[in-house]
Amino acid sequence: HFALFNDYNWGLIVYDEVHLLPAPVFSITADLQARRRLGLTATLVREDGRQEDVFSLIGPKKYDVPWKDLERQGWIATADVVEVRVPLPHETRIEYATADERQKYRIAAENKDKFRVLDELLVKHYKDQVLIIGMYLDQLEKVARRYNAPLITGKTSVRQRRDLYDQFKNGEISTLIVSKVGNFAVDLPNANVMVQISGMFGSRQEEAQRLGRILRPHGNSLAHFYTIVTKDTVDQQYGANRQLFLTEQGYQYTILYEDEVADYEPAVFNS
Repeated sequence: HFALFNDYNWGLIVYDEVHLLPAPVFSITADLQARRRLGLTATLVREDGRQEDVFSLIGPKKYDVPWKDLERQGWIATADVVEVRVPLPHETRIEYATADERQKYRIAAENKDKFRVLDELLVKHYKDQVLIIGMYLDQLEKVARRYNAPLITGKTSVRQRRDLYDQFKNGEISTLIVSKVGNFAVDLPNANVMVQISGMFGSRQEEAQRLGRILRPHGNSLAHFYTIVTKDTVDQQYGANRQLFLTEQGYQYTILYEDEVADYEPAVFNS
């Protein structure tokens, strides 16, 4: 339908998720004729460094507000963010040491000992609405079997997704597992806990998008975001890069080690 849009001189074009505009598939829309353009995004950051291209395609930045200011004003929930570091199992260390960079990340990200931490976190948040999110389908399928919880991936039909989202919203299910399809356009206002078991390498944008899934205001309650990484590996290194955007927004990650999780008490809301 691009020709339809190109046939008119529009008075105003609004670009939602404007950080996507520099990508080739979206940048052609910058050629649409319009007297005024407005771009909106919560995460003006790109791993290819082309976020500055947004200004040349749309115009200068007019307004920018830190997430923590929105939190203090009550527009988004107060969030507690935690990184849990898990050792790499001895039996996979040789495989990890001899792998190439990309395979190193997958080995570390799919560390089976992350399940022990996940066990503990689900017990601590048994009264909450929990999203478990990851990158690798094999890993997510293991999670689904372990906890007998539904899994949504790119292969899940639209109808089935809608049914599962509705069940989650209604409280019929309290734990939902999602692949990277959960990064975008998911409206689950009652979700207040997210556990990230793997991600898209060092993507700051993805980290922020995932936290955003649980930031609907919930009255006097906290949103809890956990990211589980394998310590002293590229998983931890990528995790540190992923956190940069959120730390710039004022968030401070609590660092825990696996043996500290059992005694950890999740933060509570202080009015």
